[in-house]
Amino acid sequence: MMEWTDRHCRFFHRLLTRRALIYTEMITTGAVLHGARARLMAHDPAEHPVALQLGGCDPRQLAECARIAEAFGYDEVNLNVGCPSDRVQVGRFGALTALVGDCVAAMTSAVKLPVTVKCRIGIDDQDPEEALEALTRGVEQAGVAALIVHARKAWLDGLSPRQNRDIPPLDYARVYRLKAAHPGLDIVLNGGIADIDQALNHLGHLDGVMMGRAAYQDPWRLLAIDPVLFGEPAPFASPKATAEALIPYIERELARGTRLNAITRHVLGLFRGVPGARAFRRHLAAEAVKPAAGAAAFRTALALVADGSAQMVHSAAA
Repeated sequence: MMEWTDRHCRFFHRLLTRRALIYTEMITTGAVLHGARARLMAHDPAEHPVALQLGGCDPRQLAECARIAEAFGYDEVNLNVGCPSDRVQVGRFGALTALVGDCVAAMTSAVKLPVTVKCRIGIDDQDPEEALEALTRGVEQAGVAALIVHARKAWLDGLSPRQNRDIPPLDYARVYRLKAAHPGLDIVLNGGIADIDQALNHLGHLDGVMMGRAAYQDPWRLLAIDPVLFGEPAPFASPKATAEALIPYIERELARGTRLNAITRHVLGLFRGVPGARAFRRHLAAEAVKPAAGAAAFRTALALVADGSAQMVHSAAA
């Protein structure tokens, strides 16, 4: 979710669910250690619980980044070793990492935060039964708190990063078998989970599910998380009420020099299937990008959307 789940996105998503654990976009160790740290690591107190996701392959650098994450107040630090993006491969981490156990051991020794790992079930011609088991044993021995498994292989030879999101077949059964073989380790499933009903089915076998692109592209789905998975009321009664609650944040950020489009680009999928949704998106596409755009542009866009409960919206978009 690089360049997607930035701090504005995370603040918006937290308005939709109080209970889900939110992850940052993946940040490289080099960026944390040598880049604009204050900007890259910034998060609003309202985002908690929030995990920092790191990409790197040097145990010492990862340990130092974990210490920085702890100092910044993150609730978890996650090492992503399953991302097949070009930038990740050039940096020799992500799906190419071979020293995952050493990296996790260095991080767990450096901080009290939970250290988790996100991976694929295998790479290229690897046998997922052997490769995933070997990785799991290594990180479990190193003290990992949880393993998040994207239930696809990463094909670095022959598929683009975009193709790697969809073309390699999903193998949920392999992840189920991993949990059965490691009952004491929290195993979280990622990949192809499109809605809360699917999440519920997987939770019968596993400890958690991670929703990425479905949550970003259709954020209205997040309003169901608290009532369906945790038995608690949703934070707001409808997507429109949620969007209205975002306005004070928009006004605050605009006063700090943030451009309106930097925030509203994350909200475009909130009203999918609702009368007025297209007009909402069109208005923001034309107005939010203007240098002087203010909160009034967002209010005007919202006025184009029909009112309705969260359940009505879910039914319309299904």
